[in-house]
Amino acid sequence: MRNLGLLQRFSCVDLSLPGSPQCLTIRSETGTVLVASELAITEFDPRTEEVYKEVSLTADDYLPEDGSGVVVAIQDLPDQESVCVATASGDVILYNLNTSQLECVGSVESGLTGMTWSPDQELVTLTTGQETIIMMTKDFEPITEVAINQDDFGEDKFITVGWGKKETQFHGSEGKQAAQWKAPALPWDDRKPRITWRGDGQFFAVSAVCPQTGARKVRIWNRECVLQATSEVVNGLEQLLCWKPSGSLIASTQRHPNKHSVVFMEKNGLLHGDFTLPFGKEQVKVKELLWNSDSTVLAVWMEDLKPRENDHPNTYIQLWTVGNYHWYLKQSLHFGNEALRAPVCVCWDPEKPLRLHLLTRGWASYTYDWGWSTQHSHGNDCHDNANVAVIDGGRQHTCVIPPPMCAFELQLPVPVNLVTFHSQAQRTNELAALTADGHIYVYGQGESYNLKLDSNIMLCSLCVCRVAIDQEEPLTLRLLLWLSEDLFLAVAHGRHLTRLLKLTPSDSQDPKDTLEIRIFHTDSSELSLTEWKDSTGNIINFPRPCVQTALCTLSGEEHLIGLTERSHLYIGDSLVASNISSFVVYDDFLLLTTHSHMCHCLNLSTLSIKGLQSALSSDANQNDETVRKVERGSRIVSVVPQDTRLILQMPRGNLETIHHRALVLAQLRKWLDRLRFKDAFESMRKLRINLNLIYDHNPTVFLDNIEMFLKQIDSINCINLFLTELKEEDTTTTMYPCPSCSASSSASGKGGKKVDIICDALRSTMETLDPQKYCLCILTSHVRKTTPELEIALQKVHELRGDNSVSAEEALKYLLFLVNVNELYEHSLGTYDFDLVLMVAEKSQKDPKEYLPFLNMLKTLEPNYQRYTIDKHLKRYRKALHHLSNSGEEHFTELLSLVKDQRLYSDALELYPSDSEQYKTLSVAYAEHLVEQQQAEQAGLLLWRCGENARALQAFISCTSWRNTLAVATHIPLPPEQLALLARDLAEKLLEARRHAEAALCLEQYAKDCEEAISALIQGAAWEEALRLVSLFFHLSPPLPVIAISYLRQLIFYVTEIATCCILRNNKIINVCVYIYIYIYIY
Repeated sequence: MRNLGLLQRFSCVDLSLPGSPQCLTIRSETGTVLVASELAITEFDPRTEEVYKEVSLTADDYLPEDGSGVVVAIQDLPDQESVCVATASGDVILYNLNTSQLECVGSVESGLTGMTWSPDQELVTLTTGQETIIMMTKDFEPITEVAINQDDFGEDKFITVGWGKKETQFHGSEGKQAAQWKAPALPWDDRKPRITWRGDGQFFAVSAVCPQTGARKVRIWNRECVLQATSEVVNGLEQLLCWKPSGSLIASTQRHPNKHSVVFMEKNGLLHGDFTLPFGKEQVKVKELLWNSDSTVLAVWMEDLKPRENDHPNTYIQLWTVGNYHWYLKQSLHFGNEALRAPVCVCWDPEKPLRLHLLTRGWASYTYDWGWSTQHSHGNDCHDNANVAVIDGGRQHTCVIPPPMCAFELQLPVPVNLVTFHSQAQRTNELAALTADGHIYVYGQGESYNLKLDSNIMLCSLCVCRVAIDQEEPLTLRLLLWLSEDLFLAVAHGRHLTRLLKLTPSDSQDPKDTLEIRIFHTDSSELSLTEWKDSTGNIINFPRPCVQTALCTLSGEEHLIGLTERSHLYIGDSLVASNISSFVVYDDFLLLTTHSHMCHCLNLSTLSIKGLQSALSSDANQNDETVRKVERGSRIVSVVPQDTRLILQMPRGNLETIHHRALVLAQLRKWLDRLRFKDAFESMRKLRINLNLIYDHNPTVFLDNIEMFLKQIDSINCINLFLTELKEEDTTTTMYPCPSCSASSSASGKGGKKVDIICDALRSTMETLDPQKYCLCILTSHVRKTTPELEIALQKVHELRGDNSVSAEEALKYLLFLVNVNELYEHSLGTYDFDLVLMVAEKSQKDPKEYLPFLNMLKTLEPNYQRYTIDKHLKRYRKALHHLSNSGEEHFTELLSLVKDQRLYSDALELYPSDSEQYKTLSVAYAEHLVEQQQAEQAGLLLWRCGENARALQAFISCTSWRNTLAVATHIPLPPEQLALLARDLAEKLLEARRHAEAALCLEQYAKDCEEAISALIQGAAWEEALRLVSLFFHLSPPLPVIAISYLRQLIFYVTEIATCCILRNNKIINVCVYIYIYIYIY
């Protein structure tokens, strides 16, 4: 319903360029696009589709000729008049735009995964295949090369002031385990590092996968490539990274268990705010985040995560802006699921902040710059038909009917440039169209002879007038206003000036000629300009040019409203809001839509300019009754006069008629306060208002008057409808908030889940009033609980086989309407009632050959084994295990197999006494499972407990649990020689693990080799313990000075080695040397 205005979209859909596009950059000087493919670099103009330059990357073997090469990045360098290209094979190529020469300025053997230039283009950072960062100057002189993954936090490491560790802090319902849990990178993560620079070029951030945890971490480096900070662990962090040019926030994406968010980090690596993407948690994956040059818009490029089978994913580009920490989705572009239409390169224009460039896989280039206007009739009386004129080349569609349908289709010989409606009352349905050849076609109600009819209201051509002005350029007349029968005002564009023209009939009386229109210039006495002043004598003037204007009365004073092409709404010279997409003035109301997908309906008679500013500000009550959400991109088309219907057009082109909810909600609240549930219910059904509001408005009153609610509704279908629409959301705080009500008025009447409370209360009352009448409603209350009580519902159906108003067959049929038949069959089988199972199976589409043999087989089994078979079939393995344990010892082998398959070891051990043979067998099986899971120590303890000492000893030895090993060996007991040999083997493993003190303890106490123990302590620098053993050893064997001298030599060797490593003046080492020397001297 909108006509194209001043802005436009440039597209190049017929580009025939080599290869497939891989990345692009914009030349800031010329506005042309530079594209790199696997074969060549191409420069073209997106406005003229002219290809300026093209240079091959395969001619000099920079990329292979078979098309397998990959260009990882391309960057325009205006100061050097060159373009820098980085390939995955490791080459950095400089393309001179003046000489069209290629030069390889560097090469990395391990390959390149990315290239990013600093904003001032003085530095370039490269990421290599060996997970390193190479920083070079703009002349490609290497500065440094560092590893991406660093163990150190960075220079900005936080200072601990005694508030405890993160692991010991409160983590809510997730518990302390949330601090230790580190989720790995997502499956669709390409595991490549990402680099982004801050706008001033002083810092850059790198996102890479940590090799230890497998999760992504963000590290911040300064301009000298010195690590500054490392981000905290962010579970679900994705690979995207983009630093806000004029701020300190780094944008990335994070996938939560229940949502998908764009998150922001500060320079110190801590999270600072986020907003949720309007998609399901597993619906899309984000391919790129892009800030525009002035940091006002964040582009989020996404595609479907799970496309349909044999289909390509849908692709989306969303434009987000922020105001007062609230994010608004300004625009959304959907490219469908065609492979050739999917974008492969997206970037912002470096000079024009709100111009977005993209290139598709099919070599179609698009540059978006949109501007639209809507031409509709302006009458406010019952004679106006709320016509809207839509320009469609040489055809003119009128009236408000969803396009492409229309009430009238006017066929004109040439395309239409402008259209306007008559301004006089009772004639607002007449329109005039200005064509490209300078003719004005006037249409009005009457006999029709040149238009296609689609209504009983007819339009006919009243006259055709030729404008007597030289058409030097297309659309010379930019604006056209129809003032009276034969008077038009127009604005004409010239090459050097703009003129205001008055168009009136000429003096020609020849009826054969078309009506000619004369032109009077502004210096004519017939046309004069007067400045418009307000009541205070000030000149009314907009600070910015406005593309849409309207008159309104605000607090009894006349004002002029204007909307700019940049979505700024002005009243006079006062800025009211800056995110308005469309508006219309109707009687005393100002109706407008915003880029945050809201529709405001404000009463101008009760507001001032400051009141409007407050109502439209981003920190105002956006959930007020005067505001309602609309579909993304909705714009106002027209308001039907003498009616409450507001016509909106959706982005895809269809129309919607809405009634604003402010008055409706107010009336509903009155009815609910007066306990008029029937009136409220019928109105909510008609206007599609969520029925949860009946309870959420005042839960306590509703629960106290459930019997009145049931008697007033008095309809089984309506009660079932109410139950089926119940959900946990409190609609008074989310969907329909009431600003005048306090928060406590909508508090829950009882503790617990809302749906369960309502279902239990309604069921209790219905069973008291008339359980037979409300039989179906009672079944619904069981099914609609958060944990559906299907077994109870089935049992109630089974009980209806007697004389009841509702038959069991009817109740079961209704239950099958609420629940899937296969699910209901499974639940009926879980009741172990075969009569009920047969009743459900007969109502399903199952073949009796499918279920009768199975049921007959179950009837022949012993009761416990029968229930085990049913539970195993339903995959209720814990219940199956319990029933199988009661079936007798002859089924223990099958029980053991079930435990091993489903890993139910802990549950199985609880079913048998600890001194039984079954308990021992299960323990051995559990231990074998633990060994497979690399938990040998736990397996050893389990084996030791059940008496399997030999196997426990082997388990402890395998995990070097020396204390448990020696304890079991002593308990067996092992002979002293084997015990000493075992201690030596353990000591050897402990020494390999650098556990010298523990190895010395094994050698001293179990191997009885004090000499080896002292040697182990000296190797581990346990000087004081070594001195103790030396003292004990000399005391027991005084005549061994040679051994002591060898220890001293060994100690001197270690001291010399440590001194070589610049760790000198260790008093403990010197003291040990002195003590040993004293012992040698004494003995």
